[in-house]
Amino acid sequence: MPLIRRTAVAACLATLGALAGASAFAQNAADWPAKTLRIVVPYPPGGSSDIIARSISQSLSEALKQSVIVENKPGANGNLGADFVAKAEPDGYTLLLCDVGALAISPSVYTKLSFDPSKDLRGVTMLAYSPHLLVVHPSVPVSNLKELVAYSKKNDLNFAVTATGSAPHLAGVALERASGAKWQYIPYKGGVTAIQDTVAGQTQVLMNGMLATLPQVQNGKLKVLGVSKSTRMPLIGDVPTIAEQGIAGYESGTWQGILVPRGTPDAVVQKLNKAFITAIRAPEIRSRLAGQGAEVVTMTPAEQDQFFAKERARWATVVKAADIKLD
Repeated sequence: MPLIRRTAVAACLATLGALAGASAFAQNAADWPAKTLRIVVPYPPGGSSDIIARSISQSLSEALKQSVIVENKPGANGNLGADFVAKAEPDGYTLLLCDVGALAISPSVYTKLSFDPSKDLRGVTMLAYSPHLLVVHPSVPVSNLKELVAYSKKNDLNFAVTATGSAPHLAGVALERASGAKWQYIPYKGGVTAIQDTVAGQTQVLMNGMLATLPQVQNGKLKVLGVSKSTRMPLIGDVPTIAEQGIAGYESGTWQGILVPRGTPDAVVQKLNKAFITAIRAPEIRSRLAGQGAEVVTMTPAEQDQFFAKERARWATVVKAADIKLD
C-alpha cells in the first residue's frame, strides 16, 4: 500500500476511534450516575464544609437516585484531599466539597503544590457562604474591635488559625494590618481544634466561619466582637460588622462549593449542578443553615470558576504583603 494511502487510512482509523470513544463517553454521561458518589471533605469532621456535606448528602442521594457517602481526608490545609480529587478519574463520582476561598489561597502560599486548582479542578456550584466571626475568650476584657486593638498592644494575645495560610488566617492578617492590632498566630490542623483551644483559653482570639463558631457564642463559651460581612447578620443583628468598626470595605468568609476533576464531562457537571442546587435549596436545609449563620449561595459552573479566579488574585495580594510562604 502506498505511503500516502497508508497515512490516510491511519488518520481515518484514528478519527473513527476518537469518535467511538466520544460516543461511548457521551453514553456513559447519559447513564450517569450508575454507582455510589463520594464527597471528599478535605478537613476534619465538625467544620463548616463537613457540616454542609452531611446536611445535604441524603437530599443529594434522593435527587440522583444513588447512594452518596461523605469521606474526610484532612491534611495540609485541605490540599491533601483536594489533590486526591484532582487526580481522580474525571467521571463525576469523586467530588470535592471545600472552602473554595481557601483553595484559591493555596497557590500563593505553597511554594510546592502537587496540583494546580485552576487547571486540575473545575467548579460545579457554590453552596453556601458563612462570614467569619471575630471572637475572643470571655476572659479578654474587651467588647469591640477598638478595645481589642488597644488591649493587644499592651498584652500578649494568641490568635488561633485553622491552618497556616487558611482563609481565617489571612482574614486575621488583613485585619491586623488594617487595624494596627498585634497578636501571635497559633496554627492548628482544622477549625474544630482551633475553636476548642480558644474555648479552653489556650488561645484568646479567633476568626472562623460562623457556621462552626456560632454555637460556642450562643452557649457563652466565646465572646463575639464583629462579623466580617458587608451588612449585619439578622441572626446576630446586634453584632456590628468589622467594617462598621473602622475597617472600611473589610469582608471575608467561608465559601463552600463543589469541584470535580478537570475533564469531567459537561453533561455530568450540569447534572451535578442541578442536583446540588436542588438539595441545598430544600426549605428544611436552607432554614437549618440559616439558623446556624450560613447563607445559601449557588452558581453556575462558569460563575464558580470566575469567582475562584477573583479570589485567587485577591488573596495573592494579601499573601505577598504578609510574606507568607510554606513548602
